[in-house]
Amino acid sequence: MKKIYYLLVLLLFYSEKSDAQQTPAKDQLETITITGATAHIGNGTLIKNSILIFENGKITAIGENGSTPAKGNIIDATGKHLYPGFIAPNSTLGLVEIAAVRATNDDEEVGLYNPHIRSIIAYNAESKIVESMRPNGILIAQITPRGGTISGTSSIVQLDAWNWEDAAIKMDDGIHINWPNPFKRGRWWLGEDPGYTENKEYTKEVNAISDYVAQANTYTKDDNNTNNLPYRAMKGIFDGSQIAYIHVDTEKAILDVISFTKEFSIPKLVIIGGYEAYKVAQQLRQNNIAVLLTRTHSTPKGEDEDYDLPYKSAKTLIDAGVLVALQNSGQMERANARNLPFQAGTVAAHGLDKEKALQLITGNSAKILGIDATTGTLETGKDATLFISIGDALDMRTNQLEKAFIQGRDISLESHQTKLWKRYSQKYSD
Repeated sequence: MKKIYYLLVLLLFYSEKSDAQQTPAKDQLETITITGATAHIGNGTLIKNSILIFENGKITAIGENGSTPAKGNIIDATGKHLYPGFIAPNSTLGLVEIAAVRATNDDEEVGLYNPHIRSIIAYNAESKIVESMRPNGILIAQITPRGGTISGTSSIVQLDAWNWEDAAIKMDDGIHINWPNPFKRGRWWLGEDPGYTENKEYTKEVNAISDYVAQANTYTKDDNNTNNLPYRAMKGIFDGSQIAYIHVDTEKAILDVISFTKEFSIPKLVIIGGYEAYKVAQQLRQNNIAVLLTRTHSTPKGEDEDYDLPYKSAKTLIDAGVLVALQNSGQMERANARNLPFQAGTVAAHGLDKEKALQLITGNSAKILGIDATTGTLETGKDATLFISIGDALDMRTNQLEKAFIQGRDISLESHQTKLWKRYSQKYSD
């Protein structure tokens, strides 16, 4: 009986070991120099024959090849491409593992007003979905809660860590508010017209948000008020230490959001979604409001809209002077997040300069999330969070990562998917 027991334990150990997530990389110990690559800086500029050096997790030099002597471990990347790590904003990565298994779903809390809920403490750094992002160059993500009127606070993580404490780059960067829609789609299963109709509850729903925010604003002005945790959690959006991320799509609602933030003197506002943001681009530019744009790979919502509206909205906003980045919320958003670079590639294919399209998932994302001082571009003094691709990383045919580093650590690009690919690519080889 004991032999059988020990055998089962041994089998369990090896099955877990063979199926476990990649072990996080060790800290950088030696200087690394990458030479010869075409460096895509992430701020719109390009160095065709570059040299980049990083030490202790930080970039110490970057420029034309030959401008500074190489040192340490030299990686010859001639003919290849060098990029800053891609950033996935407004993501539920690590909050849900298997959607059909309720016990693995930690992206939503009960109740309507949950500004005190912190998504970071539910983040699973060992998620198999998280590790599958890295082979496509996505190395940073904003972990965002869902549900209710005020969902809670997001945090920003790097995607190679033992736990959420190690993963965190910026904790509690902002509060997420879901703005009501002035229109609603008919519920065909209840016999309603499936088209869009006016939401007669819109004004009531907006007033409810305003009342809550007004009460929180008054409450937080007195430092002695500490009993109401949800109200206290709202203080950051009033004093500017946190960003107010408001999820909103329609023209009227976006204008109402702008008025709302002015009424309560909310200094930092970012629009998430912004499907009709192009209609109010001038107002957004005048008020210095950035947009994390709706998923590029989607179809138009209106029957009379251009078929390529989702593909060209980013360029339209950029041309109007609005700061824009891409996000991927929607159906199957966690698995689909690995396609974020190809969404940027689609924007480039519809008129936007390729290096500006790259900014939509690098430099612009970092600026909007407030992490541009340390990441988002290949610049001296910033984190060595970057990767080498054999080809154009915005093209799914040539996005083939050869090396990737997070804060200077040489990370693994293996995942459950790459293991399966290697296994089954040999199935019909004979």
